[in-house]
Amino acid sequence: MEYTQLAADIVAWMQGKLVEAHATGFVIGLSGGIDSATVAALCKRAAGDEVLGVWMPCHSVPEDKEYARMAAAALDIELSTVDLCAVYDTFLETLPGGNKMARANLKPRLRMSALYYLAQSRGYLVAGTGNKPEIMVGYFTKYGDGGVDLEPMGELYKHEVRALARALGVPQPIVERAPSPGLWPGQTDEGEMGITYAEIDAILAAWSAGTKPDLPADRIAKVKGMVSRSAHKRAIPPAFPIER
Repeated sequence: MEYTQLAADIVAWMQGKLVEAHATGFVIGLSGGIDSATVAALCKRAAGDEVLGVWMPCHSVPEDKEYARMAAAALDIELSTVDLCAVYDTFLETLPGGNKMARANLKPRLRMSALYYLAQSRGYLVAGTGNKPEIMVGYFTKYGDGGVDLEPMGELYKHEVRALARALGVPQPIVERAPSPGLWPGQTDEGEMGITYAEIDAILAAWSAGTKPDLPADRIAKVKGMVSRSAHKRAIPPAFPIER
């Protein structure tokens, strides 16, 4: 794949989405990871100075802020900070006790609300940072980081995201950084999923090509289960069908 041309094609598509929505730019949550930095680079090419990157700490890993700043500086985009720590703590105080994942997933849902507030205030669209393996296996928070207006990289495998990032000039330390949603210290995508992106990419690509993945059966079964269990995340909420 020729990634310079791919970038140009995605940018043209994004510009078309702005026209369709009568919007003038993009808001994007900058986490300091490769996905958000790559989408931010695409946003910059598509909308110029009409891009707002937002760093939203919520008891986050401190180094994430430095990576977010690095991305914003390298890409020459405006960076705003919206500290959600107090909001998160207060919200939890009003809720009954919940489990670890319920508490963790509250963070991206608060971030989604902040991004839409800022986007609506500016007449922008919220750019998503999801990629194909994350979307297909459901490794995102429903109505959290999955609550966006468009997914510029939604059809790209993780290895394609890395190549695109390099073509767009994303800083190398960000490209090489282990992907993590940053919901708790030490969390990584692959560690939590229990499978590597390379394995997921290979399995999904084989299915797409109509061939059998060349991986152990337990790996294939794992991905198949993840795709099946997360189908509701990729669908419009169902309504009871009534025949009239």
